[in-house]
Amino acid sequence: MHDAAVPQQDQKGDRMAIDREPGVTLWRQIERVLADEIQRGIMTPGAQLATEHQLAERFGANRHTVRRAIRELKTRGLIRVEQGRGTFVHENVMDYALGPRTRFSANLKAQERRPAGMLLEAAAVAATGRIAEGLGVAEGAPLIYLTTLSFADNVPVSLGRHYLEFERFRGIDEVFRETPSMTLALTRFDIHDYTRGRTRITARMPSAEEAGLLRQPPNRPVLKTEYIDVDVNGRPVQYGITLFAGDRVQIVTDPRNPDATDRTDASTSM
Repeated sequence: MHDAAVPQQDQKGDRMAIDREPGVTLWRQIERVLADEIQRGIMTPGAQLATEHQLAERFGANRHTVRRAIRELKTRGLIRVEQGRGTFVHENVMDYALGPRTRFSANLKAQERRPAGMLLEAAAVAATGRIAEGLGVAEGAPLIYLTTLSFADNVPVSLGRHYLEFERFRGIDEVFRETPSMTLALTRFDIHDYTRGRTRITARMPSAEEAGLLRQPPNRPVLKTEYIDVDVNGRPVQYGITLFAGDRVQIVTDPRNPDATDRTDASTSM
């Protein structure tokens, strides 16, 4: 373990150029200082790093040297670079537990994360193929389709697509805009409890649009869950497809404790 180089300070306490270590390249010293600040919590998960220009001024280095240090931090998984937005400290990977009553907010709150959600799109569509079969409706039956984006501590972690019977859940899009919570929205339609019927988990590459919404590189895989939720009578409530940012979420199942997420939580279901 190398000790991080200590930046000099002026009389006002502003950070200046670091003390040079013989035999150690400047970019490596800069990388060590920034890594140390991340690991000690001086720069918290999700925090935005200073710009290349600002870091170059801080360390008395050129931007090429700073860029090399940033590239190494990214390789180590300590930071992520979002095109057009900046560079951010990587969040800790979130465990997303799947159980009989999987609830998005319950998963996050159990890990002291702040959940949030928003509705991106609502439309009337016709049931086809696997979706029609999963909901137990005829091909061509009218459905309401919702696209939602869910956040943990203001960072997008999942993109959801929800299919529900149109007549049974007419207006659920407006209810979701108010909450925004699928669980709360469903209570307006007398669905006060529901459980996971089945879940299929796969991985794939995101589209450019999906990567943009999740704020992740388009060459990084997403985790895909395809599922059916059913009411207390076993009737399908919704057919859902969720894409999770693969570097921020890992899916956990525990057959020894199937009720680990068996919480009735007024929150967004995923």
